[in-house]
Amino acid sequence: MTYAAPCFESKICPPEQLSAAVAKIARPLVFTNGCFDILHRGHVSYLAQAAALGVSLVVALNSDASVKRLGKGAERPVNALADRLAVIAALGSVSLVTWFDEDTPLQRILECRPEILVKGGDWPPEKIVGCTEVLGWGGTVHSIPFIHQKSTTALLETIRRL
Repeated sequence: MTYAAPCFESKICPPEQLSAAVAKIARPLVFTNGCFDILHRGHVSYLAQAAALGVSLVVALNSDASVKRLGKGAERPVNALADRLAVIAALGSVSLVTWFDEDTPLQRILECRPEILVKGGDWPPEKIVGCTEVLGWGGTVHSIPFIHQKSTTALLETIRRL
C-alpha cells in the first residue's frame, strides 16, 4: 500500500515560490516569523491570535543557520527546519509557511506585502522588522501580549534538569 503525503505539507512554500503562492490566498494577510523550535502552548495561542487578525496567516521560520546566529545556544535549533516547517504547516491557523536564511525576515515581508504584521508581546511595534514598510503601504503592526508565559529555552532547561 502507498500513502500520499499529508495534505498540510502543501502549505510549505519555498521562498522562491512565495510571491506566487501569496497571490492565491485570501486577504487581509497576516505575517509573522520566528524560530518555533519546540512548539508549545504559547506558540499555538500566539499563532491563533495572529490568524484572527486577518483572513490568511503566513509564517516565516528562521533557517537552521539563522537560528544559530541568534545566539540561542550551540545546540539550537533542536528541530531541523524541515521538521519545524511540517509542524507549523499542520496547524489549522496557518495558511502558508516559508523560511528565511537572512538575519531578518524583511525580504519575505516585502514579497508578501501583508496588511498586518505581528510579533509577540516582547516586541514593541516600532522594533518589529518590517514595521516601517508595512505602515508605509497602509498596513498595521501589532505586538500580541502573551497569554501563556512559555519559552522554548525554559522548556529545554527543564528537560535538562530532569
